[in-house]
Amino acid sequence: MAHLPQHLTPKRLLHLLKSEKNLSSALSLFNSASSHPNYAHTPAVFHHILRRLSASKDPKLLPNITRIVDLIRLQKCPCNEDTALAVLKIYSRNQMLERAVEVFEKMKEVFGCEPGVRSYNSLMNAFVASNQLSKAELFLRNFRVMSVSPNLETFNILLKIACRKREFDKARELINVMWERDLVPDVYSYGTLINGLAKSGDVHEALKVFDEMLERGLKPDVMCYNILIDGFLKKGDYDAYKGIWERLTKDSCVYPSVVTYNVLISGLCKCGRFREGVELWERMRKNERKMDLYTYSALIHGMCESGDIDGAEGVYKEMSESKITPDSVVYNAMLSGYFKAGRISDCFKLWELMGKEGTRNVASFNIMMKGLFDHGDIGEATSIWELMQESGVVADSTTHGILVHGLCENECSNKSLHFLKTAEEKGGVLDVFAYSAMINGLCKEGKMDEAASVLNGMVKGGHTPNAHVYNALINGFVGASKFEDAIRLYHEMGNKHCSPTIVTYNTLINGLCKAERFGEAHDLVRAMLEKGWKPGVITISILMKGLCLGHKEEMALNMWNQAISKGLEPDVQMHNILIHGLCAAGKTQLALSLYLDMNHFNCAPNLVTHNTLMEGFYKEGDLRNAAVIWARILRNGLQPDVISYNITLKGLSSCNRVSGAILFLHNALANKIVPTVITWSILVRAVIGK
Repeated sequence: MAHLPQHLTPKRLLHLLKSEKNLSSALSLFNSASSHPNYAHTPAVFHHILRRLSASKDPKLLPNITRIVDLIRLQKCPCNEDTALAVLKIYSRNQMLERAVEVFEKMKEVFGCEPGVRSYNSLMNAFVASNQLSKAELFLRNFRVMSVSPNLETFNILLKIACRKREFDKARELINVMWERDLVPDVYSYGTLINGLAKSGDVHEALKVFDEMLERGLKPDVMCYNILIDGFLKKGDYDAYKGIWERLTKDSCVYPSVVTYNVLISGLCKCGRFREGVELWERMRKNERKMDLYTYSALIHGMCESGDIDGAEGVYKEMSESKITPDSVVYNAMLSGYFKAGRISDCFKLWELMGKEGTRNVASFNIMMKGLFDHGDIGEATSIWELMQESGVVADSTTHGILVHGLCENECSNKSLHFLKTAEEKGGVLDVFAYSAMINGLCKEGKMDEAASVLNGMVKGGHTPNAHVYNALINGFVGASKFEDAIRLYHEMGNKHCSPTIVTYNTLINGLCKAERFGEAHDLVRAMLEKGWKPGVITISILMKGLCLGHKEEMALNMWNQAISKGLEPDVQMHNILIHGLCAAGKTQLALSLYLDMNHFNCAPNLVTHNTLMEGFYKEGDLRNAAVIWARILRNGLQPDVISYNITLKGLSSCNRVSGAILFLHNALANKIVPTVITWSILVRAVIGK
């Protein structure tokens, strides 16, 4: 550090400060000069040291700002707005808004200058950065009161506020006002609106703004292209992304950046287009484009997700050779990839390396535990949990969810329950997933009392049960034939503002039908209709199947007609359920009518449909119609299976057509259909009976 001369002038000090590259040393020089005899700082010196401090991001230097501002006040040194702005920016960047407001309000008193539009913009932007949007809008009134004319930067800040609040019509209006006032919007203005729209999911509207920008004669920068590419890929709109990418490659003024390639590789991998992601990476290599940590991270993550762990290892190796140090994100992706590929030994090798490099974080522990639980290694998974506690890594809600779910899935519900209660007592972070997993695990084992107890504990802990939790309990009670408890929970869902889902209704309807409580099942469907729900094909199919099994074909047929009148389009399975029920009741003509009407619903009958009808006709001794159905099987391009042949053999045999049955057996063998025990049993009985 330079030494101060005995006779010090501001000009000499400024020269020494500019020569001193180290900020701490420059501050020491400044502080020494402050107490130098017969010396006083000038505005230029104050501006220089404050400008350098504003460029630093070291929070330890903040106390110096207050000291320098106090010195300006004490010396009554008149400074320009640039000096005050440097202080404003420092306080704003460090979220010290009260200090920033104080500097703004006392600018005339402390710095001897009035705040101009730049100072107004700086403080308003600080409010936006700290997400105090209402204060920013309130502060805007000061522009009018103090007769300060907003400039381009002011409008850009207002655009930022409007987009943060998702007031996109207001943002468009602001851009129109800018054009009207000859404050020509810049790339940042349009980029802010494009980014806001894309982030809200309205990428096509963002594209319209992008096109308007071009029509107005403004050239978009690479960031505008990146935003649109990212937005379309996140929505899975591959064709729209391709269009933007082609426009970028044809734009002679803009070139893809490393961020562009990162967005592309990450987006394509998330869309499942892993091959294209790899091709882009290879293109970057071929063109010697610089890659950063994110490039490698996105590609490794994508390859691991697609199951290409060998490819991920290749990229990881090249990354190491490029002297780019992997971070926790890369290691975690590799860890997941190894588990997905079943390479457990490689998981442990990488785990050891992460331990040595100190890159294990809470996500790493979570991945490790989940992977081990998924592979049934409960002992190793719990030892990782113990290591996590010893390492001082704080468990999150995901950690607890993995432990509870993993133990339950491996039939250790007692151990899982003990862990859950311990976590509750110690104030562990538990979420709905952990409770849902615990309740589901207990219900699967038929431990309904314990499951209900967990629900009570969940509510006491301040957690609101969601539909998944209720559905797990309802399914458990239905499985245990405790329908009153299941129905009580169903009503409780409505009272607790947790609307029953389609799963809730299907579970209850299916259970009630199996218990032959058809009236209650029917009432549930009516309740769905009253609430404005449209029972889907699955719901109606469940109820119809139950009604048919309970020999309530008329009710099933009524349900069918009601569903059709409500606009439901039945699928082949729904047709098959009713056709089977009608055939079982000997109402084959009704079943045939249903079969012939399938084309009206653009629903092609499958082999099950034909087999069901054919069996129905054979049971009635209607060989002619049974033969017609066989012919339709062949005409529709379907391949008869062993069930088709068994139905035919049994039908012919029951009508004393054993010779015909033998011919069909030969036909089955010729078509490489392997007879089953049932096939031979049918023929033996036919021959013996004969």
